[in-house]
Amino acid sequence: MIRVLIADDQELVRTGFRVILSAEPDIQVVGESADGHETIDAVRVQRPDVVLMDIRMPNLDGIEATRRITAEHRAPRILILTTFDLDEYVYQALRTGASGFLLKDAGADELLHAVRVIAAGEALLSPSITRRVIEDYAHRPPPREHPAVLADLTPRELEVLRLIARGLSNTDIAHHLFVGNATIKTHTARIFAKLDLHDRAQAVVLAYESGLVQPGQTTTPVP
Repeated sequence: MIRVLIADDQELVRTGFRVILSAEPDIQVVGESADGHETIDAVRVQRPDVVLMDIRMPNLDGIEATRRITAEHRAPRILILTTFDLDEYVYQALRTGASGFLLKDAGADELLHAVRVIAAGEALLSPSITRRVIEDYAHRPPPREHPAVLADLTPRELEVLRLIARGLSNTDIAHHLFVGNATIKTHTARIFAKLDLHDRAQAVVLAYESGLVQPGQTTTPVP
């Protein structure tokens, strides 16, 4: 059962989300909150698996609430929901530890898929958001060398990180590198531990920011 907390300052929006989510046999809505402070308190009490987090809320916005929640032990996954697809919100949300970013005009099926993907430990961005992130990095000059933060990764781990940044799942990466899923899970766990990453969304941001991956660049399997 996926335990979900809904954080939005509009009651009508919360009701709509609750109706959609509660109709699913594998999802349970365990609480609602109307601002960032309430959300932080509710997370500590209800221990949800996923938080649907609005960005623009009174008293404490969703970005700062996400930052504080993800800094705690055993933090839930955060799915940012907003009507605004502005770049500044995307970058802030991902850097603070959000696992996904979905616009509120997405359909019910997209919302349910997003909750399940996030709960399973994957990252999720709407196609329009992903495109804008990549386009932004495409206009930045590439670093001359990889930063020291990547120095501890083995060549194979660097290749796995590149493929994660391309949006490939563990299964896709295993197929690409001709190895088993368990091997890729081990590599991914080691990458996250070495780089102090929460999930794949942060891995994508780091890969682009470090210059490890450049938009339009092809990836060749490591022998």
